[in-house]
Amino acid sequence: MNLKHLFSKQAFNHLSRFNPRSISRFSIFCNASSISATPTPSSRLLNTAHNSPIRLYLILSTNENDKKCYFHSAPEAKPTTSISIANPEINSNDPEEDSHDDDDDTVNEFLSRFVYIMRGVLNEAYPGCDKPTTDGMLLIIVEKVIAEMEKGNLEHMLSEVSAIPSQDFSEDLWKTVWEVSIKVCEDMEKERKKEKMKKFLQSEDVKVMTRFASEVGIRGDMLRELRFKWAREKMEGSDFYESLERLREEEKAEHAEGEVECEESVDVGEAGVAREKRKVVGLPKRHGKMKYKIYGLDLSDPKWVEVADKVNEAQEMIWPQEAKPITGKCKLVTEKILSLKEEDDPTPLLTEWTELLQPSRVDWNNFLDKLKQQNNEIYTKVAEHVLSESSFEANIRDFSKIIDLHAQENRMEDAERVFKKMNENGMTPDILTLIVLVHMYSKAGNHERAKEAFESLKTQGFKPDMRVYNSMIMVHVNAGQPSLGESLMREMEVRDIKPTKEIYMALLRSFAECGDFNGAQRIFTTMQFAGFQPSLESCSLLVEAHGIAGNPDMARNTFDYMMKLGLKPDDKSTASMIAAYEKKNLLDKALDLLLQLEKDGFEPGVSTYTVLVDWFAKLQLIDEVEQILGKIALHGESPPFKIQVSLCEMYSRARIEKKALQTLGVLEAKKEQLGQEDFERIVNALIAGRFEQEAQRIYKVMEAQGYVASETLKFAMMSSRAFGGSTGILR
Repeated sequence: MNLKHLFSKQAFNHLSRFNPRSISRFSIFCNASSISATPTPSSRLLNTAHNSPIRLYLILSTNENDKKCYFHSAPEAKPTTSISIANPEINSNDPEEDSHDDDDDTVNEFLSRFVYIMRGVLNEAYPGCDKPTTDGMLLIIVEKVIAEMEKGNLEHMLSEVSAIPSQDFSEDLWKTVWEVSIKVCEDMEKERKKEKMKKFLQSEDVKVMTRFASEVGIRGDMLRELRFKWAREKMEGSDFYESLERLREEEKAEHAEGEVECEESVDVGEAGVAREKRKVVGLPKRHGKMKYKIYGLDLSDPKWVEVADKVNEAQEMIWPQEAKPITGKCKLVTEKILSLKEEDDPTPLLTEWTELLQPSRVDWNNFLDKLKQQNNEIYTKVAEHVLSESSFEANIRDFSKIIDLHAQENRMEDAERVFKKMNENGMTPDILTLIVLVHMYSKAGNHERAKEAFESLKTQGFKPDMRVYNSMIMVHVNAGQPSLGESLMREMEVRDIKPTKEIYMALLRSFAECGDFNGAQRIFTTMQFAGFQPSLESCSLLVEAHGIAGNPDMARNTFDYMMKLGLKPDDKSTASMIAAYEKKNLLDKALDLLLQLEKDGFEPGVSTYTVLVDWFAKLQLIDEVEQILGKIALHGESPPFKIQVSLCEMYSRARIEKKALQTLGVLEAKKEQLGQEDFERIVNALIAGRFEQEAQRIYKVMEAQGYVASETLKFAMMSSRAFGGSTGILR
């Protein structure tokens, strides 16, 4: 901090020169130890100051609640500008004294702070001195400080305090004076930045960004931190452009000064211009306790002490603290933590680091930011451990961040553990945390937990956005409940949120798989109203929905409508149409369709052949099935897994033991892919082929997979046990 630059040139010119003799009379300050030995009465000090060109009156409040010191300077013969920080109710007789410029205010503030701190230093060094003696000491010190301010050589003295010789003060006292001066300048600079920060916090741009962040759901400490960040960025940008403007003005001033020196010559006789005389009124004699009023408020009331404490607390919130420097052994421990691997346990090192540094929340945040940049692998584990540290003062936003990190890496158990810890700490999930949970459970396919999080989100008054709606619709679709997803889609349309084509197709596909042709038809129609034209995929899904529902005629109408639109049927859409005919065993219509399509250049693919294999297997057309299997092999693709169910059923009912057991082994190897309907087809076929032992084994496998057998299958198993014979090795 440069004290010389703190005061303007105009303020220096307003201060009169001191008489060196008035200061040299106080020999007690030549040695710091002689002050306590030879105390000077206050009357002598004040008289000495009276004989000097400037009288400095120290106005010292006796009220314990009034923490300020006030100065006033009054010239006797020579006119000068006063330095006054006094009661606002006391006005000067001269009307020009009512308007103080910014330079005088800066000098007054500096002297007020300087005397307040210096009084504490003197009281601590000389506890036996009475108040008048202390006032006299302060008077002499302030005179010396003002004298140095007039000389304009403080820049060098502040940079090298210990090397400054002084004829009036001892070396220790002189060093203490300038250390206090530096501290005062630093405090004033911090105060200036705080006041400037307050203005930017109330700027329109910061308000707009804060309002937008609040609307999207950001609350509490995170919103406050963002607001400070935006205001700080605005302030730094303003300081940068102000520095550029200052450099430009200095360059212009130097250029103009050079031109003036070349063109004008200043007459030395005209340099002495009489200064305007100003009248300075001394402070009246005070009686009783001092009452300081401003704008009608009695600031001497004790209640203002509490107000000042609250203001200080608010300033701490506005001006964030800085992290402690990490040095020594603590730095070594920090480097060890940063070099940990993902499988290592960071708890012992973190405990040691906490004992060494005694960190606050600012230190923890600084440490976590550094860890995230240098070792992201261990970051999540360390951040979760820090949540339990009392010095970290974890809030709900810290918990939601860790939950989100686990959810992004598909670690649902870890995320639920952190969520449980958050509830144990008495924190109710807020909107941001619930949004994270909705996305996490939707991604994991946990339908019930996703519904709970979504309902809690709506209970708190949050209106879901596109991402939340999309997650919930997909979790309903994956759970086989497309009707719930459709209701959310209608809710989106009411709120003028246009669903994407992916949402429509997911709902249409889910309705088709469930065989709900009415729901599929509604989605198909809604897509057209939304501006999405029918495509080959959407028409194929609608055909599939009618086929599964057992409506081959409606499926054929949709198939013909698709061809009228100019959409050429592919293998999947044709397979869906053949499967619709299979439901009603309309083999002749299926063959006519295939012949018609082959005339138009269509060649059946694996999907169509798979449907035909399943159909012919049920009809026990073994030769035709094996012929189709050969055609599938010609396509260079292996048969689909579900085709093994049809083959096992066909060979079992035909009592072809070798091929039946071969296909059965393939199915047992991938039993996780089988559904309840597949298991029942296999068991019934084995019973029909008199393979009772194999039927018993597959029945137990079905129960182990969690499927409950139907009454028909149970009756078949009971009949097999009662009337069963040999395994029947017939070919």
